[in-house]
Amino acid sequence: MAEIRGKFTFPGGTHPPENKHFSENRSIEPVSVPKQVAVLLSQHLGAVCVPTVAKKEAVLAGQMIGKSDAFVSAAIHSPVNGTVKDITLLPHPVIGRTMGIVIDVDAENNEIKQPVNGQFDKTFNPENYTVEQICRAVKEGGIVGMGGAGFPTRVKIEPNPAMPKEILLINACECEPFITCDYRVMLEWTWQFLAGVRLAARAAGCEKIRIGIEDNKPEAIEVLTNAVKELGGKEDIRVVPVKTKYPQGGERQLIQSVLGKTVPTGSIPPTIGVCVLNVGTCAAIAEAVATGNSLTHRVVTVAGCAIAKPGNYYVPIGMRVEDLIAYCGGLTETAAKVVMGGPMMGFAIADLSTPLTKTSGALTFLTKAAVTRAKHEKQQTPCIRCGRCLTVCPEHLNPTRIAHAVKYFRMDIAQDYYLSACIECGCCSYVCPANIEITGYIKTGKLLQARAKRRLG
Repeated sequence: MAEIRGKFTFPGGTHPPENKHFSENRSIEPVSVPKQVAVLLSQHLGAVCVPTVAKKEAVLAGQMIGKSDAFVSAAIHSPVNGTVKDITLLPHPVIGRTMGIVIDVDAENNEIKQPVNGQFDKTFNPENYTVEQICRAVKEGGIVGMGGAGFPTRVKIEPNPAMPKEILLINACECEPFITCDYRVMLEWTWQFLAGVRLAARAAGCEKIRIGIEDNKPEAIEVLTNAVKELGGKEDIRVVPVKTKYPQGGERQLIQSVLGKTVPTGSIPPTIGVCVLNVGTCAAIAEAVATGNSLTHRVVTVAGCAIAKPGNYYVPIGMRVEDLIAYCGGLTETAAKVVMGGPMMGFAIADLSTPLTKTSGALTFLTKAAVTRAKHEKQQTPCIRCGRCLTVCPEHLNPTRIAHAVKYFRMDIAQDYYLSACIECGCCSYVCPANIEITGYIKTGKLLQARAKRRLG
């Protein structure tokens, strides 16, 4: 295979060890149905869902069990046939605790859900579906962005005459270390993924489609390029290799790299005519539109030195972390840290009963030896004002100034230095020679800012 080098990039960023070798060559594997699932009612940006079922009520796989009438929200569905055991507070990987629905699985009436990628090929025609049909299927299927914060996809792709979208940009970078779920979807579910891309472009009214993918994935670039050629030029679709650099997959960074455009601070991509979706989301769109299935399962990368069987697993949303660990053969060593997501932007979780959500793309298991060594080698020292954090910041901020302001509870200063513009990529913390957890301070500052707004409201 010829070497592929992407020339497109953005200012700043860094290149941490990729660690893709744990799972990049492992095919997607459907997991066995667990005995119980816990489906959180808060899995996306926007309004939290309220339950539409009651305790002791029987539910079916794909049935809506939570919804909200708010415009920015997404319905929640049961991944299994079973009975509602409880509606109670459950651990959440980001916000601590939130309401969720615990379902006891019907052991005799549940088959392992298989991927539907075999139902798609190059003959798929998105013009067989109207814009209204696509948007309705996405809304009813509860589809959200599966590579980030979980913004409801229907809101992104619905036509908006006041803010027309010209370009659909697909984020296929997967720049976070360890994570390979989107990579495997591109290789194994190629036609399903492209069907979702074309459906989304039709719904959003985008005339151009660009797929931005890092050049450390030559096999995926080749597979997608050949598949696009087989479509015969029906749509303006281009696969764009970009330089491997973190956080190339950041929405604003990818737009700058591929399109040469800048999203104004505090604004969103549609203001400059761009709609951005990720790989897993596009695959889910295709399934929802073509088969009527709701978003109840997703591909999750399990990686790291502390898990017996790393891989990419097709998992019911609501499966507990501890159950997936057991399915993967358990821990090979005492894991010092379990991270939901990757090591740069993921969240360490202390409670292994935490359930997986629609945005849970990975579980990373770090060994006690690795964490102890890192802790010993990274004793925090005073800031030496070296400026490395300024050099790598992809948003051109002064991260240390923001962090110090938060440390001393000077939120006015933190806001003057554009606290809210930080994308929390972690580049500043990664390169800091003083080992200051800069991103941690900034996250705390945003939390304090949000609490202050609620009090004032």
